[in-house]
Amino acid sequence: MSKLLAVCARELRSLLVSPIAAVCVAMFLLVTGYLFYTIVIAASVQTRMMLRMQQMAPQLNINEMILAPSLRNFSVILLLIVPLLTMRLIAEERKQKTSELLLTSPVTVAQLILGKYLAVLALYGVMLGLTLYMPLLLGRFGPVVWWPVFSGYLGLFLVGAVFLAVGLLASALTENQMIAAIISFSLLIVMWLLGWVGAVTADTQTGPLLTYLSLLEHLNNFLAGLIDTKDVVYLLGLIAVSLFLAHRVVESQRWR
Repeated sequence: MSKLLAVCARELRSLLVSPIAAVCVAMFLLVTGYLFYTIVIAASVQTRMMLRMQQMAPQLNINEMILAPSLRNFSVILLLIVPLLTMRLIAEERKQKTSELLLTSPVTVAQLILGKYLAVLALYGVMLGLTLYMPLLLGRFGPVVWWPVFSGYLGLFLVGAVFLAVGLLASALTENQMIAAIISFSLLIVMWLLGWVGAVTADTQTGPLLTYLSLLEHLNNFLAGLIDTKDVVYLLGLIAVSLFLAHRVVESQRWR
């Protein structure tokens, strides 16, 4: 456990001083903040129009009008941000030949993979936590149902954890960081679009399967306030499979 924590601390320090990580966090907060602002403005305009038409204050559902679309937008931004966060995790070690020192040290491949993953996951958790001001701010001006907020953030954290695991796998496949980012983005966009393909092929035998495999479908359940075991198990399963494949890739490189 101490070796795992040492790898995690080493990688976390590397991330905190990395300009790429700093830019990624700043851009995520800037873009999500702007999108949140535009959604609030749109909801405000819609409310005023309903007030003029009905001559009375409408019953607003802040969760459905503002928070759920905002969290869904966050996940789309992560499709672009995560490949940049994860592209250097293993690829940079291979390029600088420091991976050889790590692999010949007492640290096991599993500890190396898990340590790096936990470090970037911790950074992601902090990045996501910095957006909590949005529901807290809305709670000061209107009725917010907090259970869907909790489930939505839980779903977004798990989906982001899947993104990070896939990005780590992509980084293990090559020593070129840009190629790792492209592989990661390509894999994530395919996983994201499976729901749309499933909707188009809903009348076929593969339609329901593709819909179930879609990350967006599972995220929507969390945003609706539903924490279903099958959603949690599926997302955790994707994380485990991605980390296992990354482990096998790095292990195979160890004996070359």
